[in-house]
Amino acid sequence: MIRRWWRDYRGLRLGTRLALGLGVLSLVVFAVVGTALTAYMRDYLERQLADQMKLVQVVQSRDAAAHGTVRRKPYYGWYTAVYDVFGGTADLRTPAEVPADIRALTALAQTMARSDEDLTRTVRIDGHGPYLLRACEVEPGVVLVSAAPMGDVEDTVEQLITVQVVAFGLALLALVVFGRRMLRRGLKPLSDMVSTAHGIASHDLSESAARLPLRVDGRDGGREVAELRTAFNTMLEHIDDSLAVHAEAEQRLRRFVADASHELRTPLMSVRGYADLFQYAAANEPGERERHLARLRAEAARMGVLLDDLLLLARLDAAEVEAPLRWEEAELTEVVRQAADAFRAGHPEHPLAVAAGPAVVKLRMDPQRIRQVLDNLLTNAAVHTPPGTEVSVTVSAAENCVTVTVADTGPGVPAADRERVFDRFYRVDKARSRDRGGSGLGLSVAGSLVRAHGGTISLGGGPGRTVFTVTLPAAAR
Repeated sequence: MIRRWWRDYRGLRLGTRLALGLGVLSLVVFAVVGTALTAYMRDYLERQLADQMKLVQVVQSRDAAAHGTVRRKPYYGWYTAVYDVFGGTADLRTPAEVPADIRALTALAQTMARSDEDLTRTVRIDGHGPYLLRACEVEPGVVLVSAAPMGDVEDTVEQLITVQVVAFGLALLALVVFGRRMLRRGLKPLSDMVSTAHGIASHDLSESAARLPLRVDGRDGGREVAELRTAFNTMLEHIDDSLAVHAEAEQRLRRFVADASHELRTPLMSVRGYADLFQYAAANEPGERERHLARLRAEAARMGVLLDDLLLLARLDAAEVEAPLRWEEAELTEVVRQAADAFRAGHPEHPLAVAAGPAVVKLRMDPQRIRQVLDNLLTNAAVHTPPGTEVSVTVSAAENCVTVTVADTGPGVPAADRERVFDRFYRVDKARSRDRGGSGLGLSVAGSLVRAHGGTISLGGGPGRTVFTVTLPAAAR
């Protein structure tokens, strides 16, 4: 039974449990206060009655000393008895106003004979109810015993208990009812959080653009609830940001897969077409066959470069334990000169100026990957600018970093495309880039490699000028 009640209690709502707990605590407090008040009132009334009996016995003792018995009639319902006490026995003098059952009075008289002080005792006399007995010595061997009914005291105490029960019951009922309302109002912020949580649970988080517009508002509940509300909203913001990042990553992945499939399809279609031509190889001239083979090799090389770039990006994104970088102490200016020489040989139509800055700039880096970054930036300048456009490479060193700037005086990058130039497979001029063999991965690979070195890459300039700035830490890795 108790276990079932406990299970039912634990199944109640928090506000109801708090209200019931407050009611039980209040009931205990009311019981303690009521018991203490009742005991104090009973003791106070008994002391008042004993003091009254003491005053009455002063007169009765004189009457008993003068006449042998008490001739003055006591109050209504009071009893008075005079005893002669000798050798442990008490004999009642007559006439006397005594009840039929005088055993309690006689026992108190016998006890008074052995005491030096007046005695008071509460007893219950058969047929009459509770009485307060008081005994005093009239003279040696003579004891006066008075009995006063305690009916009025009991009635007063009972009325007090009734008033307390009614008052405490009403107070307890009001406390539970109004306390429940106050608790419900105080716990309303928690209910709002529950509603918000249910709203989030019913929200479709599988959508690619899933967001959590729900938040917990309000100012009630005190500091603790405010802290909980803030923590709850912070958690929702974190979940919302994570969902946004996940949705963005999912969209980028879909776009990446679609672009990669498109980029691979073009050379694969070319390979398939040239392979079909070889069905008629016997009818082809040797020179034509060599041209077909050269085209096959070019398309295969193009796919190889694309796949190498994709593999490199995947390894950089995966943050592998063994990063795809080979660290060593190398001279940056020498790497820049090598990249410049290769650019002049491959793109003689673009004049190149190199400002190497300090004679020696040594960094801990992967020189092959930094060379790849420079090659990609220079190739990007050659591909997206007309012949004759000037290109420049500048190296400058500061206390904590080294900066390499690749600039050209071409048409510049449109403002709408600046934020996406480092995205994979993104082209400002898609048709021209594909005709010249670009895959849209050059700047993305350059950005990933620079970040792998702990540096940054940014696009600057404006109309008529494009500036890529690579910043590497002086103590990279």
